[in-house]
Amino acid sequence: MSDGPLPVVFFGHGSPMIALESNDTTQTWAKIAASIGKPKAILCISAHWLTRGVGVTAMPTPRTIHDFGASFPKALFEIQYPAPGSPELAARVATLLGPVPVVQDQGWGLDHGTWSVLSKAWPDADVPVVQLSMDASQPPAWHYEMGRKLAPLRDEGVLIIGSGNIVHNLPAMDWGARVRPAYDWAQAFNDFIKTAIAEDAPERAVNFEAFGEPAAKSVPTPDHYWPLLYVLGARRPGDRAAFAPDHIEHGSLSMTSVLLDSRPTPAEAAA
Repeated sequence: MSDGPLPVVFFGHGSPMIALESNDTTQTWAKIAASIGKPKAILCISAHWLTRGVGVTAMPTPRTIHDFGASFPKALFEIQYPAPGSPELAARVATLLGPVPVVQDQGWGLDHGTWSVLSKAWPDADVPVVQLSMDASQPPAWHYEMGRKLAPLRDEGVLIIGSGNIVHNLPAMDWGARVRPAYDWAQAFNDFIKTAIAEDAPERAVNFEAFGEPAAKSVPTPDHYWPLLYVLGARRPGDRAAFAPDHIEHGSLSMTSVLLDSRPTPAEAAA
């Protein structure tokens, strides 16, 4: 891990089946992790932990949660990601988010929005991992503000990760064709959000519904979109945006990931 603030990352996590695969997406996740190194700890905001109020996993050994239906293969249910937790980080998160009350949760664990990515990015499971829940009753601007409050963790060796999807419309997905052109509305919204990020215009991402029908179709429910707002909230001046992987599967499932990083590029470091 290099000196200076850590990057922040949003992973487009897609189907939990990716945990059983090795492909360009998983290999790019591993490259992102290798470029970051081994952080002191990871704080993950996953699309799959929605609550009333806010909770943070505070147990020393979080369980691996297989939060998907029985139609998935047995091998997926057998995956374990035995990363330690960090009660100390959980307490620090509560301090940063105050005066918002943060429950020190002992019952959740690591859901597939977290471990399906981390099992490819940090497969040794030797970095402490804490999950932060998202209050489902709050508007987008509130979630962005939570990310802004978490930004000091970047100077404390903690990697902030959001895990979801910019475009996540399951009913519209072409399940028979993983590789196919994206629907026009899905591509338009994905491009709109990428441009907002590239131009460091977070207000466009927060007010995404103003983009009209493409936004309504791409984000029919906000759970998979909100983790991006935490990552954008933790952004700092000077953070460059990189988009990889960057594609849409099944027509309406964006796998676009976002790395926000102020560290010198390899070429800059060598100059």
